[in-house]
Amino acid sequence: MTRAYLALGSNLGDRLARLNAAVVALDDEPGITVVGVSAVYETEPAGGPAQGPYLNAVVAIDTERSARSLLETAQSIEVAAGRVRGERWGPRTLDVDVLLFGDERVDEPDLVVPHPRMWDRAFVLAPLADVAPELVRRPRDGWHGVTRTALALSAPGRRDGT
Repeated sequence: MTRAYLALGSNLGDRLARLNAAVVALDDEPGITVVGVSAVYETEPAGGPAQGPYLNAVVAIDTERSARSLLETAQSIEVAAGRVRGERWGPRTLDVDVLLFGDERVDEPDLVVPHPRMWDRAFVLAPLADVAPELVRRPRDGWHGVTRTALALSAPGRRDGT
């Protein structure tokens, strides 16, 4: 069993519903158990064209699958949410990124783990700190550009105690 962390983001449509549906879809997959879900954070987009704000969260899972299989599942969940890959860093119904996969390092054209930009992105680090505080050092002056919302994901299988 491997502990993995996935980042979720959405800035089109019913953003919270899309994040919830992604958590449920992950938990429904054979060989994947959701063990923690962060709070939801609202952030301005990082780069790309003009677009609306994102809702972001991180999901902790235990899995028997490989990192490659997890990526394929993530992409399948994105497609089910209406994701169309267009402009890089453009708006999206759902984005699911594999952040960490145990202690494994993967360096393939379409999969790099640990995620190469995660340590520079407050919209990833703030929710990651909710589910894996031992991995992230919180800045004393808070996460710039990241607002913790009053929203909570309400997916079955949520085990983070909030």
